[in-house]
Amino acid sequence: MPALPCTVRTPDHLASLRRLVATRWAVFALLTLFVVLGPGLLDVPLPRLPLLAVIAIAALFNAITRWRLAAAASASPCELASQLLFDIGVMGALVFFSGGATNPLVSLLLPPVAIAALTLPGRLVALICGVAIAAYSLLMVYYLPLPIADASRATRLHLVGMWLIFVVSAVMIAAIIVRVTGLIRLRDAELATAREQALRDERVMAMGTLAAGAAHELGTPLATMALLAGELARAPELSEPLREDVALLRQQIGVCKEIITSLSRRAGAERLENAPLQPVDRWLELLRQHWHAARPQVGSRLVVANDGSAPDIVADPRLEQAVLNLLNNAANVTACPLQIRLAWCSRDVCIDIRDCGPGFPAEVLELAGQATFPAHERGSGIGLMLTRSAIEQLGGTLTLSNPDEGGALARIELPRNPT
Repeated sequence: MPALPCTVRTPDHLASLRRLVATRWAVFALLTLFVVLGPGLLDVPLPRLPLLAVIAIAALFNAITRWRLAAAASASPCELASQLLFDIGVMGALVFFSGGATNPLVSLLLPPVAIAALTLPGRLVALICGVAIAAYSLLMVYYLPLPIADASRATRLHLVGMWLIFVVSAVMIAAIIVRVTGLIRLRDAELATAREQALRDERVMAMGTLAAGAAHELGTPLATMALLAGELARAPELSEPLREDVALLRQQIGVCKEIITSLSRRAGAERLENAPLQPVDRWLELLRQHWHAARPQVGSRLVVANDGSAPDIVADPRLEQAVLNLLNNAANVTACPLQIRLAWCSRDVCIDIRDCGPGFPAEVLELAGQATFPAHERGSGIGLMLTRSAIEQLGGTLTLSNPDEGGALARIELPRNPT
């Protein structure tokens, strides 16, 4: 069974109510100015006292509404509809005391109907539209006529008033439509971005499942390789250079086993939200040393740009893998030592990884990890997308650029953990 309109409370209706309340102040100011100055400028005898009394009552009601909405978190469609009905009543009362349907201001009964059509369900729109039509119909019969003896002058004033109301109505309609169109486009863009993010997350989850399965399958051949390498290392006929190569091979097999064990643990029982807190400089240095164990032939230098104690950071495995991916990508294109720069401020932690290679290709800068790249001789082409996805899941951003000084720069910006 669908919910009744009055039982549904949303922040959108609250925002519409607050805009309506704010707009009323400008309308009340213009109406007051017209009531005070109009009789002298147009030589039209208006009943100022009842008109000003209606405006004062409406302003008091608007102030009470504004005070009530200040602490509200949401509003229902019926609340907005009741406010629009109040506007129709106020405008009807003003027109009643100033000539009824002969007053061009009677067309100002239409804006509440337009607002209702844009923001309210169909039943409430029909109600407001019916009330507006009834008010207009009654004002054709019941009203206080303005005593203007000169008929031709009254006609001219009526035409000028109609022109003025047309201008006001055209501006209001254009402003409302432009605003609504902008909101629709913004929402469409947000939905498209969310849809793309959901698709990327699905691909990342699928690859994570495959990675967990691959880690399980690779355990047996790696154990066999470690066993054979151990037997080779114990062979007495090996020369010293070959013995060093075998030692390096065993060390690299150990690194592979550690990576696979860690991957299986992360995909299984380990909960990422329970990751420990570490000072970011110590965490990054340990991660750099771990990376050098797998890539001993590549040099790097860690530069800490700030003085004093470093902020804590969650040692999240996803962030570790993202940084390792960027380090591997940089090491694959240059033999020069990599520069790793760490900096932080009151809100963010920034990690820069820079190499002295040829820089990022144009297609990499354009996609920036939004999609996978074709497989190549150095990898499968998915590392950058996984890196970007992991960083965004942690609330950070990844920026790729080619500095003027040469090389490539990958910057990770992460929000600091609250202390």
